[in-house]
Amino acid sequence: MRSETRFRDGHLRGTASMKITTAGLILFTPQYQACVTFYRDCLRLRLLHRINRPGETLSTFDLGGAYLMIEPEDDPAAALARLPLKLRFNVPDVQASSEKLRQRGVEVRLRHHSWGSTAEFSDPAGTRCALRSDEGFGV
Repeated sequence: MRSETRFRDGHLRGTASMKITTAGLILFTPQYQACVTFYRDCLRLRLLHRINRPGETLSTFDLGGAYLMIEPEDDPAAALARLPLKLRFNVPDVQASSEKLRQRGVEVRLRHHSWGSTAEFSDPAGTRCALRSDEGFGV
């Protein structure tokens, strides 16, 4: 039996949610190895698994309970056309984490907002990334 709720706008919405066991992001990039190195060595994400067989190459990193999968993309224009996103990593101390990235050769732009601080940077494929202060998140 399905459980549904009819809202004033006339739409039906189920009250039972889909059981998601793990969530992840897949980054398709022409700079596959540079991105693997960046997320492993600069951000120090833990490698969960890697596949490197003819016609099948990918690396998957732990992303704080979710995962980031990196796969090669042969068409740079197609990869860039799919990048209207920013990967954000919440950290306890944006300033200290930014300094660690700078020491690893990453260009970081620190920004202060009314709700906290962010540090903006890009991976080798041009994917926008940011650190965000944990304080006040979700409030």
